[in-house]
Amino acid sequence: MTVIVLTNCPPGLRGFLTRWLLEISAGVFIGNPSARIRDLLWEEVQQYAGDGRALLAHTTNNEQGFSFHTHDHSWRPVDHEGLTLLRRPGAQESAGAGGMKKGWSKVSKRRRFGKG
Repeated sequence: MTVIVLTNCPPGLRGFLTRWLLEISAGVFIGNPSARIRDLLWEEVQQYAGDGRALLAHTTNNEQGFSFHTHDHSWRPVDHEGLTLLRRPGAQESAGAGGMKKGWSKVSKRRRFGKG
């Protein structure tokens, strides 16, 4: 079983995927192609996704019973003791360079500790 989810991808890519997979909802494709065809489809998705994002999930012979790949997602797959987990971006990663500093502001310290 193979599932491909597209977000904000060109319509031509969606049309391309309907040749081998069934589109069960907007941008969600499902099917049972061979591993070779699945890998070729994923290469095409990565090449033509443009500014969009893509996710591929497929069955495989491991502890979880499935595997997945991402393209331009902020959530990253991470191997943790044989299990593949998704790591969400932390506050510092998502805020970037202009993010807020950790800790208390001067005003918060004054309010909390009564120095006014």
